Amino acid sequence: MSDDSLVKVGPADEFADGDHRIVQIGRAEVGVIKAEGEFYAMRNQCPHDGGPVCEGKVQRKLVGEFTGPGERIDQHYSDDCIVSCPWHGWSFDLETGTHIGDDSIVLPMYDVVVEDGVVYVDDGK
Repeated sequence: MSDDSLVKVGPADEFADGDHRIVQIGRAEVGVIKAEGEFYAMRNQCPHDGGPVCEGKVQRKLVGEFTGPGERIDQHYSDDCIVSCPWHGWSFDLETGTHIGDDSIVLPMYDVVVEDGVVYVDDGK
């Protein structure tokens, strides 16, 4: 990874958990999100209707397990974080960009680098 492939986002200490910043990489808007102390970057365009997905709510993923007929579904929050598009609620895993209900829908992801207290996104060049 060369330094000229890094796009500066800003100081890491200016991000609280759940915060996001939008940067331009080529023709793509990329959202950088901090969740659970980690930084993630993904295309800021929901495949459903083009909404600004990275501007949505960040939270832990709610999962449920069916235990059998006549039993309640066992629901709990996993350790995985998701972001939900503010337009229509489509939700994506922050680590993989995968839609939580359909594995065939995946947002493009970008590598994030934190160097000397500054957050950068690798533009892949």
